[in-house]
Amino acid sequence: MEPSSSSNSMKVSPLDLMSAIIKGRMDPSNASSESAAEVATILLENREFVMILTTSIAVLIGCVVVLVWRRSSGQKPKPVQSLKPLIVKEPEVEEDDGKKKVTIFFGTQTGTAEGFAKALAEEARARYEKATFKVVDLDDYAADDDEYEEMLKKETLAFFFLATYGDGEPTDNAARFYKWFAEGNERGKWLGNMQYGVFGLGNRQYEHFNKVAKVVDEILAEQGAKRLLPVGLGDDDQCIEDDFSAWRELVWPELDQLLRDEADGPTVSTPYTAAVLEYHVVFYDPADAPINDNNWSNANGHAVYDAQHPCRSNVAVRKELHTPASDRSCTHLEFDIAGTGLSYETGDHVGVYCENLIETVEEGVKLLGLSPDTYFSIHTDKEDGTPISGSSLPPPFPPCSLRTALTRYADLLSSPKKSALLALAAHASDPTDADRLRHLASPAGKDEYAQWMVANQRSLLEVMAEFPSARPPLGVFFASVAPRLQPRYYSISSSPRMAPSRIHVTCALVYEKTPTGRVHKGVCSTWMKNAVPLEKSQECSWAPIFVRQSNFKLPADSKVPIIMIGPGTGLAPFRGFLQERFALKEAGAELGPSILFFGCRNRRMDYIYEEELNNFVDSGALSELVVAFSREGPTKEYVQHKMMEKASDIWNMISQGGYIYVCGDAKGMARDVHRSLHTIVQEQGSLDSSKAESMVKNLQMTGRYLRDVW
Repeated sequence: MEPSSSSNSMKVSPLDLMSAIIKGRMDPSNASSESAAEVATILLENREFVMILTTSIAVLIGCVVVLVWRRSSGQKPKPVQSLKPLIVKEPEVEEDDGKKKVTIFFGTQTGTAEGFAKALAEEARARYEKATFKVVDLDDYAADDDEYEEMLKKETLAFFFLATYGDGEPTDNAARFYKWFAEGNERGKWLGNMQYGVFGLGNRQYEHFNKVAKVVDEILAEQGAKRLLPVGLGDDDQCIEDDFSAWRELVWPELDQLLRDEADGPTVSTPYTAAVLEYHVVFYDPADAPINDNNWSNANGHAVYDAQHPCRSNVAVRKELHTPASDRSCTHLEFDIAGTGLSYETGDHVGVYCENLIETVEEGVKLLGLSPDTYFSIHTDKEDGTPISGSSLPPPFPPCSLRTALTRYADLLSSPKKSALLALAAHASDPTDADRLRHLASPAGKDEYAQWMVANQRSLLEVMAEFPSARPPLGVFFASVAPRLQPRYYSISSSPRMAPSRIHVTCALVYEKTPTGRVHKGVCSTWMKNAVPLEKSQECSWAPIFVRQSNFKLPADSKVPIIMIGPGTGLAPFRGFLQERFALKEAGAELGPSILFFGCRNRRMDYIYEEELNNFVDSGALSELVVAFSREGPTKEYVQHKMMEKASDIWNMISQGGYIYVCGDAKGMARDVHRSLHTIVQEQGSLDSSKAESMVKNLQMTGRYLRDVW
């Protein structure tokens, strides 16, 4: 530093100034007043550098803040729902290439409706080269109600594949569309440009057989669309593939009229043969395996949990609910959801992905003729990166060993579909095996398939054992032979008011002999019975789970009377209801009258949660408990018989605005209870049969008669 000619101030180099500040030599708190004045003078003389320095520090701090924010937001991704519209806004939809456009919608729970939609599209593409066919998940079609309306107006040719499950309910991915469409009665004839066909998937054993498909078909016609062919009613109680094939044959003459012209010449008479789908498979040396087999698909702490992004949850508690005197079994299981971000409401369902038994997996490995430690990955594109032709392949699961793939992802115990038989035939080295498999899958073999396969409940493993020369490669097996193992749904048997960090499940063991003599062990119920809880071992069982919302809810007003009917494991949601009512009462709420009709075989064998139920009565959470024991007296007594004994009380509660809830078996119990309710309304209300039925229907329409049935 050198003296200035005009003053005593000193010109300091930026480097020296910074060094001095950092070392503290110019810290006013450590200096005398004289040195403090000197510092001030120096800073004034070097104010340009000071400005640059402070600006640089501010920018540096800003960068750090942005970096921290981006990292934290990366750890907490936004809910996936909000991103869906970005995924489905595909520019090709708006392109006008002169081709006629056909949209094929699907609402699916297990993948069957989606499979049929894609199969229709594949064959249609082969038949009509001058048209484009787009397969669309109804949930991805539009972001909101307004967009549904705006986009449907533009559709000129559409097909809908719609499954119905439970008590006439739409599938999860069609629920939003169905609610909007069924409630829009005031839109007039706004679909005049659309021609359409509907195929439903249901089960004739259920009361509301194919309700969703029937409703959508009727509304489409009422609102101006032109029906091309009668609604198809697929029945899963028989062979739904045959129902689809018959309906599909009615589609082609209609599309010939719309999508072909004279220049195309006559329709090709060669029968269409669907290609056997196959993944591209990459094998790894087990020593270089890139994946930890302890991971399960997408169970990875996702921000929003659903069927595609389940939550890994430990089994905290497992106990047997039947006494040793019972020859059956029922498991009480508690999933620990503390700290996961997963939550539920009373009355919701939990979806559980479970594993095949070791013995089932070992049999599958043996039939495929490969080592269980074979490591591989499956891909929907070829080695050169181009997509495999056709869009029907399910999303691949992560790379893993064959043992893990068969344990977690393959449904090995269901009866194989006809398309699976054709895939097996294509890879059968014995011509006799191939011919027999093709015959079973053909129209000529329809009756034989119904008897040999469906009536005898033959599993995929049994069929492969029957035709030992059919050994498909892994790419074919996982794409075309073995369906993906689906989650099992259970009514949650707890309330978050009493168990906020646990999801309780009440599950009856499925263990039965099939007509072939095979002992069928339910995949999930067996897994639950054998689960090792955290209270017994740190190496506890766990499963990927998610919550599915339900409309099976208590009235918003706790003073409204409620009638609950749930024999066996049908008690599950009502245990949650009673926990909720107990917590409300403890908090000072006033409760209306309540009655529970429960049924079991014998009080010394399968009277589940007996002590808890009596405690609910003692506490006032439950006004009256009525139990039917079907195996104790000389005659079988069920819940519907007990309802008739309490007919007057039930009628009084209904007359006071009460709600009726039924949970359990749809094919037997729920039908019998419905008939008993109709009789009670008719007799107690002095109504004729049609007025009684009208009143019961009104209770359903207004949400006062709710059923959670399977």
